[in-house]
Amino acid sequence: MVVDQSTETGIDRIFQALADATRRDIVSRVITASHSVTSLAEHYDMSFAAVQKHVQVLERALLVTKERRGREQLVRGRIDTIGRAAALLQAYEEIWAQRALRIDEILAENPKKEQS
Repeated sequence: MVVDQSTETGIDRIFQALADATRRDIVSRVITASHSVTSLAEHYDMSFAAVQKHVQVLERALLVTKERRGREQLVRGRIDTIGRAAALLQAYEEIWAQRALRIDEILAENPKKEQS
């Protein structure tokens, strides 16, 4: 599987962002509906600033977007970016499935000889 450098950097950011449980939880919340950073912060035992930093990491990874509405910043999930990550994982799964099939073929070609 060949990936160009700019795409590889983007994929690295996605998986680095998703490596944290709080950020994964934020993504799961904003993928279904927009939330303000303030309302997101209410769900976590950390400061508003800490939640804001988590959102910034997700934004750099293109997993969320922020839009200012009056005094609030609304956070929305980006399903297209999640789709990119899912496609990469699917490609790896296909590689492993092909390897497993090849192992089956090799075993079928060389059956174990029974000893009497």
